[in-house]
Amino acid sequence: MDLKDIDLNLLVVFQQLYMERRVSVVAEKLGLTQPAVSNALSRLRKMMDDELFLRTGRGMEPTPYASQLAEPIAYALATIRETLERRVEFDPAHSTRRFTIAMTDLGVIHLLPRLMSTLALMAPGVTISTVRNTASDLGEDMEAGRVDFAIGLLPQLKSGFFQRRLFKQRYVCMFRSGHALDRKKITVKDFESAQHAVVIAGGTGHAMLDQTIERRGITRKVMLTVPHFVALGHILASTDMIASVPERYARESMQPFGLKYLPHPVPLPEFGVSLFWHAKFNREPGSLWLRKAVLDLFSD
Repeated sequence: MDLKDIDLNLLVVFQQLYMERRVSVVAEKLGLTQPAVSNALSRLRKMMDDELFLRTGRGMEPTPYASQLAEPIAYALATIRETLERRVEFDPAHSTRRFTIAMTDLGVIHLLPRLMSTLALMAPGVTISTVRNTASDLGEDMEAGRVDFAIGLLPQLKSGFFQRRLFKQRYVCMFRSGHALDRKKITVKDFESAQHAVVIAGGTGHAMLDQTIERRGITRKVMLTVPHFVALGHILASTDMIASVPERYARESMQPFGLKYLPHPVPLPEFGVSLFWHAKFNREPGSLWLRKAVLDLFSD
């Protein structure tokens, strides 16, 4: 007998018939018609090459072979049922699991301090590893479980992924305190005349900033381009350049680097920062727990 030829439903009928001994009762308990139960028994007899159950005045009596099969079939079905119903609980207080989160350096600056402070209290043994969310194989890494989550503006993560919005941001203009533009408002003319430091965040949705500015026919004197935000605070603090940055980053950078910011003179759309995870891990207990922790901390 080949396992691929076995219909698991037939074994369920076998077990129920062994316990109840009456086709009508089995049909009622399994939500089947009596002919359907009789048909299942016929298939079982053919598969097992044995009558299995004989009709008597006391009901359907099992044959010796059926009695021999009853215990291992019951055990196998119970094992399958327990396996499918089992949910391995995630105990944050005692877990030593390492989670990998893909995010930009903006995420590292804005999100990680609060997240790590929370984990220190709720899950002291849990560790976090971050990777860049601009990798071309990010989707594959998340599907394979090498990356647990991604946070950011990631329009490329579509089919097969879930997402939850954390918050929305707007762009602002940031510069050092005492800058010539350190006043109440920046005009488009001021913006075009200034020297700019530009962050090229390839692989993220932040490219829409540059595209929108170009579409509006606005020119910038770009003096410096950098691949990330990490050094931007140091650069702006010691030069006369300005930068277009997300407002939450600007708020985090004001005090450490002596910077200020004003509303952007160019009408730019707000953008959403979301939490992404692969559908394969949607109900995985550890993933569920950390997702909830992130949402509780950062969701608007």
